[in-house]
Amino acid sequence: MRFRSFVMFVSWVACVGGFADAAFAYPGGTPAFQTDAAPFCASCHSSRSLEALAGAPDDRATKELAENKHIPLILAGEGGYAKLAPAQREELASHVRALDQASTVSMTAPAKVKLGEEFTVTVELTGGAGPAIGVALVDAAHRWQARPAPGAGWFVVKPPTVLGQDFKEQLDWLGRRGGDRNLSFVNVTGIHSDASTQEWGRAQVAWTLRATAAGKRPLAAAYWYGTEKASPQGVYEDPIRGKLLRGGFAGHSGRILFSDVVVIEVTP
Repeated sequence: MRFRSFVMFVSWVACVGGFADAAFAYPGGTPAFQTDAAPFCASCHSSRSLEALAGAPDDRATKELAENKHIPLILAGEGGYAKLAPAQREELASHVRALDQASTVSMTAPAKVKLGEEFTVTVELTGGAGPAIGVALVDAAHRWQARPAPGAGWFVVKPPTVLGQDFKEQLDWLGRRGGDRNLSFVNVTGIHSDASTQEWGRAQVAWTLRATAAGKRPLAAAYWYGTEKASPQGVYEDPIRGKLLRGGFAGHSGRILFSDVVVIEVTP
């Protein structure tokens, strides 16, 4: 029994360690993975509204809010934030709040299309600490219920057009996959925001879609972004891995944000 408990403990530590490494990589996007993603995978992220977790049991949705899940850790000096003086923690919290206020996602789509017709959906994004953000088309503005847009009857005709902060087209992340593969998620790299100077990132992603089923079909944009790298207090220098998040894996500094849901009527 003791041996079994020890094995289970070691497995748990390995699991947490694996998650921690992945969390350190998220501020740089997901360069090793070119596939669809869904918002439920980002359990270490925080939400900005209760609506993103509507229907969650008890006070679970409230606990996921950034003001309850992330900001209190900063102000209390827990974990990696313990190395900051109280004034520095106040500054970091202020910068994070300013970035959240400046980070937005909106989607433009037609109200009605014909079955089989090709059309364009454009997603506009601001803010995000960078250096990378994630963007996807999904079928609901809900962290635990949204699924990739193809599951709701939308076929991605070709790779999306990705414009970064300089509004030049980005091909690298998509090019690693190659071919037209109905991909509804992308990374946008080169994003930079500086909360101390009120300078915010921006990006645009345009998908060409085709409806595969008639009826009223939902569509929304999901936006994955980080916060702490927009503040000089939010990072520290590691001699091997470079700039790392002050809060680390336990800081909950990432965010999931959704555009409004558009219901598109698909006619025969």
